[in-house]
Amino acid sequence: MKTQLVEVGIPVAPRLIERVVMQSEADPVLRTSRGPLYRLTEDTDPHTPVERSWFGVEPETGAVYFVMPDGEAWFANSGVAVWLDVLHCYGSRVTVSELLSEPDGPEEHFSEEEEERAFAELHRLAEELREIDPAAFNGYEGFLWPELLDRWLY
Repeated sequence: MKTQLVEVGIPVAPRLIERVVMQSEADPVLRTSRGPLYRLTEDTDPHTPVERSWFGVEPETGAVYFVMPDGEAWFANSGVAVWLDVLHCYGSRVTVSELLSEPDGPEEHFSEEEEERAFAELHRLAEELREIDPAAFNGYEGFLWPELLDRWLY
């Protein structure tokens, strides 16, 4: 896992990853609702600097979780390798899209045609992410990717 993290790198993703903060301690230090995780990243909401979130990996299973500021852990991906693939896919798709900017950014008023195109892009993105890691879409509540992609719809 460490080799892959070093060789591939962790991409910065809007509102998900601000910086990589892999821990040096031997034991997991990120306290969550699922128990301690090894910390991988950190993000700070620019509108609320005290609201930090993290990605962490579960020691026993290798599953990756997105950890909310209150410590609630949402399932992100079934392993670090697919997490990296999903992040690269998500980041590259969102950064080149004319329509999929920040999901929490300033409200834009889409025309009906733009809205249809945005929904189509979101659907394609969800399908691509599901192909990479089907386990990430085995539910909705407590699952990061379905919840995150849904934020564009409202």
